[in-house]
Amino acid sequence: MPAGVRGALVQRICARPDGPIDVSWLTPGAPRLALGRIRLRWEPASLAGWDITAHLGLATTEVHLASWPAAPDDWPRLVHPTIHEVTGLSTALVVATAALDLSNRLAQT
Repeated sequence: MPAGVRGALVQRICARPDGPIDVSWLTPGAPRLALGRIRLRWEPASLAGWDITAHLGLATTEVHLASWPAAPDDWPRLVHPTIHEVTGLSTALVVATAALDLSNRLAQT
């Protein structure tokens, strides 16, 4: 990870298990993660591989999503299933929340 960044924001993840994870660098002054956004951070592990952590943005906070200590050099393949599933669940939650909000507005009229 380049010096002066605090992680990478997951922008897109391919549905294929071996597909790419598109990310953009986050600077230390970047705002808190938005709902459903995922931040990855990786740094060299003490003995070998990479220590990977993922955080998820919720409505009012960020939470620790997962850790992969001493992950091998092909760690994107390792974290892909978790990131893909959480991204899908977050999207479903946003859609369900919007539908509930619309239903509540219609019920009030």
